[in-house]
Amino acid sequence: MTVVHVLNFFEAAVKSSSKHAINLIAPPQCLACRERVQEPASLCPACWRTVAFIEEPCCDRLGLPFPYDQGEGAVSPAAIADPPVWDRARAAVVFNETSRELVHALKYQDRHEAALLLSRLMLRAAQPLFEGADAIVPVPLHRRRLWFRRYNQSALLAQRLAAGSGVRYWPELLCRVRPTRQQVGLDLAERQKNVRRAFAVPEQVKAELGGLNLLLVDDVLTTGATASAAAATLKKAGAGRVDIVTFALVIEPKRLHI
Repeated sequence: MTVVHVLNFFEAAVKSSSKHAINLIAPPQCLACRERVQEPASLCPACWRTVAFIEEPCCDRLGLPFPYDQGEGAVSPAAIADPPVWDRARAAVVFNETSRELVHALKYQDRHEAALLLSRLMLRAAQPLFEGADAIVPVPLHRRRLWFRRYNQSALLAQRLAAGSGVRYWPELLCRVRPTRQQVGLDLAERQKNVRRAFAVPEQVKAELGGLNLLLVDDVLTTGATASAAAATLKKAGAGRVDIVTFALVIEPKRLHI
């Protein structure tokens, strides 16, 4: 065994021992129910069984799952009746009790390890959107809310999607210029009014934006009010295509329960 092999062996042993010691002091917990699990940033078997994954085929515009394959680029009746501002959308899972716990763990409980799991699932769901994308942009928080919360959960997810896909991460492209109330409990009309003129593209980056294809990242797509306002702002500033990727999708947005 060479010196290099010996050093690699000891390095691996130290890492393994450190991980074991940390797990003894603070055992990893299921991100949803907080039961003890083997690995950090994971779910227990019972919670895994309740996750409703969204698989292809799905509506190209809204990301709604189809019961059967309707062909490439198929669009749902909902998207035909009310076409979204954005071009395409994908989500990893259906919003239900388990996915809500995962979103809240990241968004409100400072459990940043949840971003590891959420982004892994989003990477898988967003594969059709990465090709041709020029930049990944998180839905921004207003500076007041960012100061209070200390981090933007959408930015954490967007960073990991950029790292996993090799697409440029561009958080400075979109900013929230008007403070808004939380969307929880608001209906569609109230949400649309709440985010009206809330976003802007800084003048200093508009010259770089012309014709670029963007991937906008958020945690949950509910009524689409926030995504619509952000996508409209980006397109007005010169973006070519704006696609949406979220962790969860609310299938029945009229029954708001986030």
